[in-house]
Amino acid sequence: MKLIARFVAAVCLIFGAGALLAQGTGKPVHLIVAFPAGGPTDFVARVLANELSKEIGQTVIVENKPGANGNIGADYVAKAPPDGSVLFLTTVGAVAISPTLYETLPYDPPKDFAPISLVVNNSTIFVVNPRNPASNAAQFVANSLKAPAPVPIGSSGVGSIPHLTLELFAASSKANVTHIPYKGAAPVINDVIGNHVDGFFGDLPGLIGQIRAGQLKPLGVAAPKRHPLLPDVKTLAEQGIAGVESNNWYALLAPAKMPKENVMMLNAAVRKALQSDDVRRKLVESGAEPAPSTPEQVSALIQGDGAKWAQVIHEKRIKAE
Repeated sequence: MKLIARFVAAVCLIFGAGALLAQGTGKPVHLIVAFPAGGPTDFVARVLANELSKEIGQTVIVENKPGANGNIGADYVAKAPPDGSVLFLTTVGAVAISPTLYETLPYDPPKDFAPISLVVNNSTIFVVNPRNPASNAAQFVANSLKAPAPVPIGSSGVGSIPHLTLELFAASSKANVTHIPYKGAAPVINDVIGNHVDGFFGDLPGLIGQIRAGQLKPLGVAAPKRHPLLPDVKTLAEQGIAGVESNNWYALLAPAKMPKENVMMLNAAVRKALQSDDVRRKLVESGAEPAPSTPEQVSALIQGDGAKWAQVIHEKRIKAE
């Protein structure tokens, strides 16, 4: 009888998410993205939502709630009912950076969210205007040291992954650079293309289109290994710039107090969705790396990256604007 019970539980875990989440709600699932439509996070959310709808047997609707470095969307999910009607595709910022960056937050990641699965990893790439004479990051650093004034490097905002990666880069390489914060990635990318700022550290999915079009030149990868879409671009460590690694991962979370069985059913559904050939193809072509995980691995990642970025924020005395 115990073996039969375990078999039934396993079948439910794989195939029963939709039925259990639908119980008593009659609602579609709203997948919250804390950034505007059209960006890389939104793209991943829509690819995932389409396949997840099939896996759980419910409509999954992507809903954009941008603002405050992802904190507005995070707060909305934190206050939502734990019945499966609201889920959160978060980046590292809202759950592992904001708790240190902001003096107060209306939510507490460890208490207010139930991790479900990691979804993708995103390598951070250092890009410049194609007219920049440097052919790699090491040359860029050498050229900056000869410049009469600090070289401006843009970011998508104070405390963002691009900003914090720049701080690691400047500390490790001793480059003569200065930080120029923007409100979002799109305007700073446009200004690098327009040659108004000299460089930008960004997620590859948000840059791959411009790199392929020849509008941006990649000089280095802030990751442990080269990216398969850019096999000729060396990592920063390969160029003698050690300790500069950042991963703006995306993970799926639910409001806290979601029943454990629902969390595990959703985890199984995400795993199956990310194994779909169509989903994998779309994500890989965008520059994202599909990366399903256990809920416990998400918790450990949030804790580990929280400590890593807290150290940078404290050492550089970074404060949210």
